[in-house]
Amino acid sequence: MAAFTDEAEVYEYLGGVFRRGMENPALVEKLKPSGVILRITYSDPEAVITVDMPESKIFEGVGVGPEPNVELFMTADTGNKFWLGKVVLPVALAKGHVRAKGPVAKLLKVLPLAKGLFGPYRESLEAAGRKDLLDA
Repeated sequence: MAAFTDEAEVYEYLGGVFRRGMENPALVEKLKPSGVILRITYSDPEAVITVDMPESKIFEGVGVGPEPNVELFMTADTGNKFWLGKVVLPVALAKGHVRAKGPVAKLLKVLPLAKGLFGPYRESLEAAGRKDLLDA
């Protein structure tokens, strides 16, 4: 059974972690020069989040936002586990749990910065009383 009940929850929690990240001026300055425009297409439930790192903008929905140069495809459960620190992206890519399109090496360069958002993500789930997502 999927951890998220609908796409609104995916946008609230998985989209929320990106929104919080873009509120951090130090993180934004590190992401801007990356040139990465990342689109993540989630399934179970379906949702699409596009992160324009050079412009520090987040877009939610199919066909919304700029054209990505890196795309990831995964279940929303895998996205949740990633932000909880339970999924190592390069391993998930190798095992086929996450599929990628585009120059993934560009994304892997900024991947270490994501670790700074693991705590805030966990805190947002705790504040919302989402033990089901924390235990996933």
